[in-house]
Amino acid sequence: MSDKPSKAPEGGHQDSGSNNGFSVVAHALAKLGIKHMYGVVGIPVTELASAAQAVGIRFIGFRNEQAAGYAAAACGYLTGVPGVLLTVSGPGAVHGIAGLSHAGINCWPMIMLSGSSEQNELGKGAFQELDQVKAVQQFCKYAGQAASAKDIVPTVTAAVKAAVSGRPGASYIDIPSNILFGPAHQGSAEETTSSLQIPALGPNRLLRERPHADGAAVEQAAQLLAKAQRPLIVVGKGAAQAHADSLIRQLADKVQMPVLSTSMGRGVVPDDHPLSVIAARSLALAKADVVLVLGARLNWQLHFGEPPKWSSSVKFILADIAPGQRDVQKAALSLSGDAGAIASQLTQALPATQGFAADHYKAWRQQLADKVARAKAKLEKSLGGDAFPLDYSTSMRVIRDALAAVSPAPVVVSEGANTMDNARLILEPAVEGRLRLDAGTWGTMGVGLGYAIAAGTCTDRLVVAVEGDSAFGFSGMEVETMSRYQLPIVVIIMNNSGIYGGDRRQQQLREAAHRGAKAAGFGDDPEPTSFVPDAKYHMMMEAFGGQSYNVNSSGSLAAACRIAFSQRKPTVIDVQIDPMAGVESGNVHSFNAPKANM
Repeated sequence: MSDKPSKAPEGGHQDSGSNNGFSVVAHALAKLGIKHMYGVVGIPVTELASAAQAVGIRFIGFRNEQAAGYAAAACGYLTGVPGVLLTVSGPGAVHGIAGLSHAGINCWPMIMLSGSSEQNELGKGAFQELDQVKAVQQFCKYAGQAASAKDIVPTVTAAVKAAVSGRPGASYIDIPSNILFGPAHQGSAEETTSSLQIPALGPNRLLRERPHADGAAVEQAAQLLAKAQRPLIVVGKGAAQAHADSLIRQLADKVQMPVLSTSMGRGVVPDDHPLSVIAARSLALAKADVVLVLGARLNWQLHFGEPPKWSSSVKFILADIAPGQRDVQKAALSLSGDAGAIASQLTQALPATQGFAADHYKAWRQQLADKVARAKAKLEKSLGGDAFPLDYSTSMRVIRDALAAVSPAPVVVSEGANTMDNARLILEPAVEGRLRLDAGTWGTMGVGLGYAIAAGTCTDRLVVAVEGDSAFGFSGMEVETMSRYQLPIVVIIMNNSGIYGGDRRQQQLREAAHRGAKAAGFGDDPEPTSFVPDAKYHMMMEAFGGQSYNVNSSGSLAAACRIAFSQRKPTVIDVQIDPMAGVESGNVHSFNAPKANM
């Protein structure tokens, strides 16, 4: 975002022809297989968006770089091809760091491309001057600047290769404004990029180039699994990103091992598969003796692989494209390779391993199946009511039933404290990989609308974003983006008028806060977690010409979902729910203070 007057730099030109830096960048990206670019235009990158369109790259203009960055990251996850985030210099690049870092921590292929200050003005207080390469380095696999016209192609190439090689991640490209406006290094942009070879990106590359694990290590893994009494396969979002669905299902079916999916690993093995034990997660973690982890890390989401959630004697077999040092130390065995390739190797090796017999752990399978059945029955019983005012259970049940009627299955995004927790539990089954997107490894709030726009532009599915009102607020203006591009996105806002809803503070803390605020002269201020009561969020979409609904009952919610899902038009459904429904969320490990000390 920039307020600087639009003018060409000294020695540059405004020509949007085929022989300037803008065109060289666009041609290089296209030759390297890039399909989608998201961002906010302004000096000095405005022309680059049109140059990208000219070579067949779809540009989606956002209202804020943060949301655009989350879209570029999600695009990389969904397609295997890096999404590109385009930002202006200085503050635009700083805003973009949110998406860049999110892609990095989640290991999703993404490229952030920013213009920067004119080189001959550096050190003088140039417009939006910042050492952007230094600012982003800790979040990237690669960060480089094209310091001259001849550097554009090698810099873009290095960024793309870094983003997709090994463990995928984020890359950064910095191009000074005088290089963008200046002439190509030699001849036209097409000539400058003529030597570039188009790499095979996305799922097709994965199918052809899956790195296999060392054969001897696979044999060791098969021997460990053959001796297990209570084996377990854990499927993470890395396996979903690797498009390993069919290969992992083949392994599970062949060896009849229970499968536990992480929240974004769901669907690789369908939630309703007989071997899926998501509903028996606690039992599976506590009792498993040998665990094959496919495309997941032993971080907080898997309780670090430590007691009390896991058995103290559990043995982990870690299958990862590039295992981290801590996970390698924690694991009994580490297999370096693609999750799908390793699953295929084990499908062949395990049945041939001496001592292996699926009947050895038949009782374990049955124990888990019984727990799943009980848990699902308990859940269905809890969803049987028809609350008014609406609560999470009734609302999510209605949404779940409406989603089940959509074919092909939609992409479902969920974020917000109670909203995401309840969506993970109730909005099932996920029947394919990459159909469930949430806050990810960092637990990032504000990702939902960016994710939804990415899914709406790089898949052919209906996209349903189930948002808490707090989460929606991070990037609510992007409903205009959805409407402008007429994307098939339905945003459902769980509106409980605040962060976690009503005031949940203990009386002692509430009274102390009120006394202090009153004494300081601001005693009428609302509590820190509150929003404007009964806000009409649906009117935002109405303002931009989209479809809007405001509902407060199960019947009206069901009708709105049915119409919106069938129309596949930009829509906001504002669901008024009980402010005291749900609980204070975020109670992860010991992050929240003990109640007695609050």
